[in-house]
Amino acid sequence: MGTFIPVAEPYLRGKEKEYVLDCIESNWISSLGKYIPKFEEKFAAFCGSRHGVSVSNGTTALHLALAALGIGKGDEVIIPDLTFVATANVCTYVGAKPVPVDSEKKTWNIDPEKIEEKITSKTRAIIPVHLYGHPCDMDRIAEIAEKHDLRIIEDAAEAHGARYKGKRVGSLGDVACFSFYGNKIITTGEGGMCTTDDGELAEKMKFLKDHGMDPAKRYWHPEIGFNFRMTNVQAAIGVAQMEQADTIIELRKKNAKLYAELLRNVKGITVQPEAEWAEMVYWLNSILVDGNFRTGRDGLIKELKTAGIDSRPFFYPVHELPAYKTEGDFAVSQELSRSGLNLPSSPKLAKEDIERICAAITGKN
Repeated sequence: MGTFIPVAEPYLRGKEKEYVLDCIESNWISSLGKYIPKFEEKFAAFCGSRHGVSVSNGTTALHLALAALGIGKGDEVIIPDLTFVATANVCTYVGAKPVPVDSEKKTWNIDPEKIEEKITSKTRAIIPVHLYGHPCDMDRIAEIAEKHDLRIIEDAAEAHGARYKGKRVGSLGDVACFSFYGNKIITTGEGGMCTTDDGELAEKMKFLKDHGMDPAKRYWHPEIGFNFRMTNVQAAIGVAQMEQADTIIELRKKNAKLYAELLRNVKGITVQPEAEWAEMVYWLNSILVDGNFRTGRDGLIKELKTAGIDSRPFFYPVHELPAYKTEGDFAVSQELSRSGLNLPSSPKLAKEDIERICAAITGKN
């Protein structure tokens, strides 16, 4: 067994330490300081959006977006069935009902052709999730949203820098939400961001994330708000990350290309497809493991662990979770969930690491 290979590692090879020390030496370590507006500005520009609103994590970004759009009790929100549970939970937090829709095979994202059958008079929004770094078919989703007067909240937590028809995610809906958790493409340890072109919506989110406090009248709270603020220390790390964003993304693409070359002709293994209109960023290098493949998906996870290689199964479909149990046709998301496996994906991976991982998959190590 070689050195342990984790499924994800942050890429902290820039000025993260320098900027964090600056926060400590200046005493600006909480939710005020120069790095917060700088990070918001840089990240919004990176996405091609006018406004960035930093928050404490990706889940609070989604929660804040729903609250600022006035979505609440009695409303329904369309979400993909195959997503991390936070996408469903935030709907519940504001009193709305998440309505899952099956995936499509081309990108593993929400199937646009199955959205309209789930729309009712209570539907207020769609949250497309750019799963594992692949953007959704946003033109079709925008078409449906316009037809039914729905808001679009991009869940781009896993897709920093991905492009749809040349345009970066984070600029494809009414508002987009990102996570900067330690395993994400761009990280601040914990943290999140909402991006939007709507100045009024941005101001509403800034107001709500700081306890709903009137910016012109300190300690006056005309509405119930939240404590969803990011710290200056987190933002300092974020600024350093943005200075390396293109490098981080290119390293991920390079690694994904090598994975694809080594696994393309392995019987029983399917690498994540990329639509012709998409530019993926490979948050995780994801594969499907056929049930007839040597050990099956779960057996392969055990084999990799024995070989000192970390991996992760795909998310469980939302409709199977106890809190959201529902009947319906979710054949694609179920199959993806049962056969999907996420391989180590850090931009720090060396060619030899990926060769070792692929050898362990094929049983040739």
